[in-house]
Amino acid sequence: MIAAPLVALALAGIAAGTPAPAVPTQPSATNPQCNFWQGVRDRFINEIFLGVCAQDVHSMVRISFHDAIGFSLHSEKGGGADGSMIKFQDIELKFPANEGVDFIVSFLQPFADDVGISYGDAIMFGTAVGLSLCPGAPRLPAFVGRPDATRAAPDKTVPEPQDDLTTIFARMADAGFSPTELVHLLASHSMASQAGVDPSPDLLGAPFDSTPFDFDSQVFLEVMLRANSFPAGGSGPNIGEDQSPLPGEFRLLSDRLFARDSRTSCAWQENALNQTAMATNFAAAFKKLSLLGQDVTKLTDCSELIGTPPPAKNAQAFFPAGTNHDLIEQACATQLFPTTLSTVAGRATPIPVVQLQDCPTCPTFKRRA
Repeated sequence: MIAAPLVALALAGIAAGTPAPAVPTQPSATNPQCNFWQGVRDRFINEIFLGVCAQDVHSMVRISFHDAIGFSLHSEKGGGADGSMIKFQDIELKFPANEGVDFIVSFLQPFADDVGISYGDAIMFGTAVGLSLCPGAPRLPAFVGRPDATRAAPDKTVPEPQDDLTTIFARMADAGFSPTELVHLLASHSMASQAGVDPSPDLLGAPFDSTPFDFDSQVFLEVMLRANSFPAGGSGPNIGEDQSPLPGEFRLLSDRLFARDSRTSCAWQENALNQTAMATNFAAAFKKLSLLGQDVTKLTDCSELIGTPPPAKNAQAFFPAGTNHDLIEQACATQLFPTTLSTVAGRATPIPVVQLQDCPTCPTFKRRA
């Protein structure tokens, strides 16, 4: 994920010229301890996300994983979901797997300083707020009160797409996650795009599926399709990259392997076939991720402040134009992939890259002394 991190790899954005939808009315705090955070939520929506599910939302999802997975049940690998990625950015942003995370850090650090919250809370609360803007996303839990990080996480805590699966599973188990929970976290790839696996400027923002602005099942279905080429304009094959089935679409090598490995193929297929389960399972895995290294009894649950995301635009995944059921590479041994999903008629058309998103208010934020 430039060196391409495994979860939430890359940048997600909104197509240039797409009008911003109206932000739904947000819930009010009933817990007095959450009154302050109601204002923080509104500033996130208006100043960081600009009211849309776009690149900055996915960048938040990406940093939430990178920051929190610096944790181990068995050895010293960092403090978990503590904001060390921002606090010790001079160390952690130099790790190959974190290349590109500096983009959202450049927004988040001055925002957190200006608002007066810890970096760990800025990452995790901000992620919950951001995903509430995305069609099909789950309503995420939001705990606040994390203390500032006291140490940097070491290198090699973030799995990369060129790693073999046994190595990836071992790293995730060391942090407390099963292979199935890892697949649940990979629902973040439903809005992801590449930023550095292929260094070609024309492929910055090449999406992982045909619906990069929705939190939906398409990425799981499309990764199961037989591939035929690397994206035009790129330099593929690159380390951690695999061929893709649609023009303009980018595929990670690790995603292809997850979809076809006996340890994860059935969980992968379930996500492809069940949008509701995919979202629910992601929410559960994210809650676990967001609390790594934290004493939950010392945190405040302000989940009541998180709005209900818009419904998924498509209740079920579909075969994009130029593909069909015959391209499915069946791997789950206990359930055949059904033949009932709809297929879009016509020839495949190139999927455009997603665009970067600016933070126009960031220069006005006051940094900590």
